[in-house]
This record gives sequence, C-alpha cells and structure tokens, in this order.
Amino acid sequence: MTQPDVTVVTAVYNTMPDLTTCLTSLVEQTIGLDRLEVVAVDDGSTDGSAEELDRFAARYPGTVKVLHQPNSGGPAAPSNRGLEHATGRYVFFIGSDDHLGPEALERMVAAADRWGSDVLLGRLVGVNKRYVHQAIFASTQPEVDLFASALPFALSNTKLFRRELVEKYGLRFPEDMPVGSDQPFTLEACLRAGRISVLADYDYYYAVKRANSGNITYRSTHLARLGCVERIVAFVAEHIEPGERRDAVLLRHFTWEIAKLVQDDFLSLDRKTQEQVREGVGRLAREHLTEGIRGKLPVTARVRIGVAAYGTLADLVAVLRQDVRHGLPQTVLRDDGWFARYRGFGDGRCGLSDDWYEITTPISRWLARLEAVAVRWAVDGSGERTVRVTARGPRPDLAEMAGGAITVSAGRTAGTVDSIEADPLGATVNMSFRARDLLTGLKPGGERRVVKVTITRDGDKGSTPVRGPQPSMVQRSFHREGGQLFVITSSTNRKGDLMLVVFPVTLRRMMSGLRRRLPLGGKKQP
Repeated sequence: MTQPDVTVVTAVYNTMPDLTTCLTSLVEQTIGLDRLEVVAVDDGSTDGSAEELDRFAARYPGTVKVLHQPNSGGPAAPSNRGLEHATGRYVFFIGSDDHLGPEALERMVAAADRWGSDVLLGRLVGVNKRYVHQAIFASTQPEVDLFASALPFALSNTKLFRRELVEKYGLRFPEDMPVGSDQPFTLEACLRAGRISVLADYDYYYAVKRANSGNITYRSTHLARLGCVERIVAFVAEHIEPGERRDAVLLRHFTWEIAKLVQDDFLSLDRKTQEQVREGVGRLAREHLTEGIRGKLPVTARVRIGVAAYGTLADLVAVLRQDVRHGLPQTVLRDDGWFARYRGFGDGRCGLSDDWYEITTPISRWLARLEAVAVRWAVDGSGERTVRVTARGPRPDLAEMAGGAITVSAGRTAGTVDSIEADPLGATVNMSFRARDLLTGLKPGGERRVVKVTITRDGDKGSTPVRGPQPSMVQRSFHREGGQLFVITSSTNRKGDLMLVVFPVTLRRMMSGLRRRLPLGGKKQP
C-alpha cells in the first residue's frame, strides 16, 4: 500500500449529528481516497458517535480507521493516540464537530509541497456565530513569521503539519490539560518549523459552534481555563527568551484567555472562586505583563487585569459592575491624554497609576460615548415632527477625530446628525429622529429603542449607547400618523442608556392606564 499524502486525525466525544457532517466532508475530499487516511479516536462516546464511526470504517475500509478507548477527559489523549497510528506525509487535525471545504486537503497538500511548508494554515471561518480570529487570513503568504504576524492569535491545531517534523521533535499534546492542549503543540511546531505558510484563497475549515454550545471551550469552568492558561504561559516563558518575541506571543494570551477570565460572567461566580481567579490572573500579570504588552491591551482588559493584580476583589467587582450596569465609563482629558474614569483613576485606590487607565488602542467606541443633556420635540425644515437629542462628549476635536463619519440610530431607525459644536470643555452633538421614521416597522405592542452613536475612524468602527440625562427626564408626546395615535416617550433604562419608547394608543391600553389611576369603583380618590 502506498503512503497516503495526508492523515486526518480527529478526537471524537459525543458530537452527533455534526460528526456525520465532519466525516462526510473528509471522505468526499477531492484529494481522493487513495491519498487520504482518516484516524478517528472515539473517546468513550455515549451518543451514537462510536457506532457512526464504525459505520464509516466499514464503508471506507481502506481509508477510515477507528480506535475506541474509555473517556480521557479531553482531546489530548485521543489526539496523541491518533498520531501514533498516522502514516501520511502530512497530518491534519479536525474537531469532530467541524468540517472541511471539498477541495481543502488537495489545495493544502499541493501548497505545502510547492513551498516546502512544515506548517500550513488554511482559512478558517466560523459557523453558528463561532468566533474565529481572521487577521492571519488577510492574504495568502508562502511564509509568515510567528513573531511578526497575527499567527499567535491562531494557535489551534487545525492546520497541516509535516509529520516528519512532528516525529523528529516528538511533538505531542499534554494530556493533563483538559482545555487548550493544542496550543503548546502548535506553538512548538511553529518554533521548530523551517517555513510556515498561509492560504487565504478558499474557505478551508468550518469551525462549528454547536447548538447546545457543547464544545469543550464553551463548557469549561473558569478554574479549568485558569489552570490551562497558566500552563500555556509557563510553556511560552520556557521556550522563548524575554523580550519582544515573547511579548508578541503573550500579547495573545493576555488579550484573549486571561482577559476572558475577568469578563462580565466573573460576577456570577461564588466568592471563593472569584478570589481564586483574581489571584491567578493577578499572579500572571505581575510575572509576565510587561510594559510592551500592557500598552497594546484595550483599556477595559488592561484595567481589569491590573486591578486583579494590584487591587482587591472588591475593587475588581466594582470595575466589572461599572461596565455591566452602565457601559463604558466617562472619559477624562488630561495632558493631551484620554483616560477612562474607572474606579481608582486619579486616586490610586486600586494600586494602579493613571497610565493604566489611558485609552491607547482604537478609540472609535470611546469617541462615540456621549451623554444626553436634553431631549425635546422639534420641527425640521420640511415641517416634519422630530425628536431632537442634544448630547455632550469630552473632546472639543470630536468632529475632526471622527472625520465626519458619525451616524446615529434608535434601534433600527436611522437618525440625523444636525450639528457638532465645539467649545473649550468638549463638543455638543445635536441629533434628530423623525417621528414618521420611528413608526416604520413598529411591532404591534410597541418597542423600546436604545439611542446609539456609531463612529468609523481609520477602519475601526465603534458603536455605543447614548447615556440618558441624569437625573432621568421623561419626555412624552402624542403623534398621529394616518388614523392611528401613537405615544413617543424618551426614557432611561436600568443601564442608564437613553431610549425612545414608541407604542400605539389602543382602547385596551387606555383602559389599563385608567385602572392604574382610579381605585376600585371607578371614582378617583380625593
């Protein structure tokens, strides 16, 4: 039997019915069955996946090999076992809930042979809103550098590896890592590789988010993910000398895995777990967060990680609650810098100097952060009734920084930016929404529509709700369109966002309002 060009290894645990799609996409590859080997390792499945694997093995006996084993608790052990049985010149790993484009393997093997690639990436796309970082797939590149590209943000093992490289260095997945075990494998392969290549001319790999979010990365706990990222960071520190090269890789882990440990869902954890996560994140920051990495982090992640490292649990919870309850905080202009007014800014209460709070990354979303100071009814130049919103921002140069690319909306309804007026203390933005437009597509029971400002600057697009007036001021007006009467009200929701509430006036709604105002018996109390 001739050596296959590529062995596809898949670790399988309870992924029906997506498993059928996966296997079908493999046996139907245009590379042909004679050049393909599939090694599928069933890791103790109980949902029929084992039987489905056996069905494919019986139908494609020269191509599909199936191994069964008790559940190991993660994909590392079955992936290693699959590697032990691989015979192809290249090896490719696929999640058993994902699938390939029909020409994927033929295109990748041909490119790797042409360029002499040891590691080759084919463009991944997400399915069912699964997020896949796309920067590395901006263009096809015969050779990319691990430290001078977006490759650190694409360290999954869903790549083509030259098997000679894998065996020469004994690359295997750490079996004591239930989550993230592919990253040390992939990272070492990239460090050892003579050439790493990227194909961006075709949708090679479809990464599927299961309907029940059953992917292991979605159902793992905070503590499990903390333990894994600690292992990954230690691996990076062991294999890469301190400096810009190490920072280029660790930036990914602070931006992604570490920052995700202190996202909004941190607030739902019990206090003991919160403290364990805070201590772990803080330790990683104190040991590995350099000035070079810190300056490239988005300010929200930077402040949360910094507070975890140098503040208390109460400080971290307060910062998170600010974002959950109120969205982006106010901004402060100081010495030509722009700072987020999180807890601890200006007073060092959380153990952080003010430069931790400086907004240094793309700022369109922060530019769009405006606070309403007035909402009133007006009539535009064509005689149309409008809701006019006046809002303030802290930057006098708002119009210049936004480059005129400012749009406003209330739910699905587009509004108009009437003027932007600068003064020494900031900028005033006047926007308006035609009453007629607010009624378009209105649901029968009415709708609450959050007012948002969107700014596009240097290719960066940011959208943020307008903060409602404080204290909240309710403005209500009746508007007749045809034979129907509507009420349009401005209000502020629980997060402090400005809303325009629109609903039709009906007899049932009027009677309900009267019942709320009158006591039983129908007579108004004196």
